[in-house]
This record gives sequence, C-alpha cells and structure tokens, in this order.
Amino acid sequence: MPPSSTPYHVAIVMDGNGRWASKRFLPRIAGHKQGVDSLKRCACACDARGIKVLTVFAFSSENWQRPQEEVSGLMDLFALALGREVPQLKLDGVQLRFIGERQGLSNRVLKGIEQAEAATAANHKLVLNVCFNYGGRWDIVQAAARVAAQGLEMTEQNLSQAMALAHVPDPDLVIRTGGEQRISNFLLWQSAYSEFFFSDKLWPDFDEAALDQAIESYALRERRFGKVPGQGDAAASPVGVH
Repeated sequence: MPPSSTPYHVAIVMDGNGRWASKRFLPRIAGHKQGVDSLKRCACACDARGIKVLTVFAFSSENWQRPQEEVSGLMDLFALALGREVPQLKLDGVQLRFIGERQGLSNRVLKGIEQAEAATAANHKLVLNVCFNYGGRWDIVQAAARVAAQGLEMTEQNLSQAMALAHVPDPDLVIRTGGEQRISNFLLWQSAYSEFFFSDKLWPDFDEAALDQAIESYALRERRFGKVPGQGDAAASPVGVH
C-alpha cells in the first residue's frame, strides 16, 4: 500500500488476555504471558510496515483493583519480560518509553523500567511507548499541574506539551482488541482526532493479518480534522496537529 495510507503512530488497547486463558481452562496469568509474545510479534509487524510509533496499554491505573494474585503475577511478568526482551529490542533499534505514574511501583519494577529506557534511548527505528500504571484522566491532571507549576497560561498547546506522550505525534489509529468498543481511559487527550478500529480477536490471537486489516480500514478513511468532506487528506498523518 502507498506510504500515505500507513499510520505513523498506532496505539493499541491490548484486551482479552484473561478471556483467552479462560477459554483454555488456564490461569489468567497464562494469557498475559501469551500477550507478551503477541506484543513482540506486533512490534515487529509495525516496524516492517513502516509504522514509527507504537503505544500500548499494558496496565491501567484501574487494574490495581483486580485480584491481588493477578496483580502480583502481572508485576512479576513485567519485570521478567523487561530483563528477557530488552537486549533484543536494543539490537532491533526499538526505543522503549514507559508512560504512567511511577510512584507506588516496586523498586524491582522501577529499576527495570529505568534500565530499559537507558539501554534503548539512542534507538530511533521504532518508538514503543508502554503505558503502565497509566490513565488518561491522570495524564490530563498531571499535565495541568505541570503547566500551573511553571506559571504558564492554561492553553491547549501548553497542555499538549506537558502530556506524557509529548515526545511523539498524537496517534493516527487506535486499535482495541477483544471485542469491546470503548477506550477505557486510554489517551483521552491524544486520541481526539484518531481513527478507531475494534477487533473481535483476543489480544494473544492478534496477528499480522489482523494488524493489516486495521491498517487497510484506516487507509480508506478521510481524516478531516474539523474540515468539510473533501478538504482533509485521506489517512494523512497529523504530525504536529493537536
């Protein structure tokens, strides 16, 4: 497909790990382990298709309300995945960024995050933003607090520059897997003009073909950013547009 039909920034709500495991009579953590493999596969597929930024919703600020056993398992899995996957991501040119509230995370998780970001900071082939202990409302509140602390006027531009994803353009395409059709407090500010694609596939089953289906749907849309039909560019990447 022509370059103009490829989104620059794709964001994904990776939903369905627990249901994937339950369907196989496995513990929920088994689904989360499969979800890590699916993320690796998706990152490679995005890179191969010329997508430059991938942002994923790994753990929301609301997920702390899940059973303690599952939360503890997720934290262990996250720390183990960082130690296992970061060396290869570094070789593959992937820059890891972790987006979310870090206060309250364990020292083990914090150390893993800091080491992963430092190890991949010079990479620019693909930016992989992992939203961990993240919520869209938290993001807006922390941005407003930063603007106020700097004594700046509370403008849209100043807020955008204070958001947790200010280092990348807003997402062109937001995908949610698992059959649900809501955004669940994900990138509330940044997705104002994003295109949305909802997939029935559970996240561990989301493969290259499913990603291509989402990209093909995106390529057929005209992104107008408030203009009338015919004025917008079909699937143009809104770099710098907020």
